[in-house]
Amino acid sequence: MPKLPVVAIVGRPNVGKSTLFNRLVGKKLALVDDRPGVTRDRREGDAHLIGLDFRVIDTAGYEDHDAQTLPGRMRLQTEAAIAQADVALFLFDARAGIVPLDEEIARWLRQSSTPVVLAANKTEGKSGEQGILESLALGFGDPVQLSAEHGEGMGDLFEALLPYLEGRAEEDEEDDDRPDAPLKLAIVGRPNAGKSTLINRMLGEDRLITGPEAGITRDSIAVDWVWTDLGGGTHPVRLIDTAGMRKRAKVQDKLEKLSVADALHAVDFAEVVVLLLDATLGLEAQDLRIADRVLQEGRALVIALNKWDIAENASSLFNGVKKALEDGLSQVKGVTVITVSAATGKGIDQLMGAAFEVRDAWSKRVGTGELNRWFERAIEANPPPAPGGKRVKMRYVTQVKTRPPSFVIFGTRVDQLPASYERYLVNSMRKELGFGAVPVRVTMRAPKNPFDTRD
Repeated sequence: MPKLPVVAIVGRPNVGKSTLFNRLVGKKLALVDDRPGVTRDRREGDAHLIGLDFRVIDTAGYEDHDAQTLPGRMRLQTEAAIAQADVALFLFDARAGIVPLDEEIARWLRQSSTPVVLAANKTEGKSGEQGILESLALGFGDPVQLSAEHGEGMGDLFEALLPYLEGRAEEDEEDDDRPDAPLKLAIVGRPNAGKSTLINRMLGEDRLITGPEAGITRDSIAVDWVWTDLGGGTHPVRLIDTAGMRKRAKVQDKLEKLSVADALHAVDFAEVVVLLLDATLGLEAQDLRIADRVLQEGRALVIALNKWDIAENASSLFNGVKKALEDGLSQVKGVTVITVSAATGKGIDQLMGAAFEVRDAWSKRVGTGELNRWFERAIEANPPPAPGGKRVKMRYVTQVKTRPPSFVIFGTRVDQLPASYERYLVNSMRKELGFGAVPVRVTMRAPKNPFDTRD
């Protein structure tokens, strides 16, 4: 997995650091109490904020004590957390105002090489206006105003953290993005579609047990393989065979339930997922459910029609499958469909070429200039509607991550745009920026102040 950038929350005791930590990770991992000093060790968790993923560290309240005492050792833990962080989030209690210990923390942070984002907590309503004014003297500029307890100000926090985390995330993804990184490829489908037979054909050996009985594969099996393309180039691949996934109502056996759960976990691990269909049976509703699950998890998808060598009425079957996919997977148009034969090996090279192409699109990062030129063209070609007669002002767009490509669009009243216009933007992005049929995630972000009328 790619290494995530790190945010360390620092501040004096009882300013709401653990409450903010819990808010960012989406779980109550850190103990919260009105008494100061509840947090002693560094606590870490994976945070998600409007499409931005990072590692967040909850630190003990910073106190000026001798290093040999317990509070002193807690302070050393906080200093270690700051040293490893990409950005320090300096939290203070706006209602209590700036106290001498806040000023001491500010002096210490200014001596550190770690960038600092200042945040005023407990600003719900109009609370803490005096404390916000006092905080300007700390030397870190205007603070982000938020309420960790009520979840207010998270959009402003996103904008403040983005410059420090976006570039770092791109660097950390290099290990998985480099051209020679193994392709994590999962083969999924209904029972007896030929998944294990296909992998055996790829490997050139009977590595996996196969047979006419459905449900032979129970565990998800990962096998390392090197694919040699038609030009002689070699490409490392990690193949993952999975248990067949039947309709949920038909799954009664406990072991089969565990096998299906394991298969779904394999989808989470994969970069590209091949949904293998039995061409002699055509496309069924369960196939569409599996495909939808793959796309919901943000994975790149390729459809492979197996047993093509014995399929009847091949041309009409292929066109029928393409049409059913267009209708059934409305969120993604143009998913690649490849015909293969696990028995003879025909079509495997085309399948692997498509898998590597779709991973490249799934991992694509668009330059800021190219992204905003597309944005301007898209808006000019089809201006946003005016819900309720009020104009929507589209300000700018930024890509917050890859794998899958994820974007945030900022503007006035953009959260009121109809779903049809969001689909227009996503489809335009796919076509003009080269994302094809991979999942693309777009979040709309409007100013938090409903009375903000700036255009």
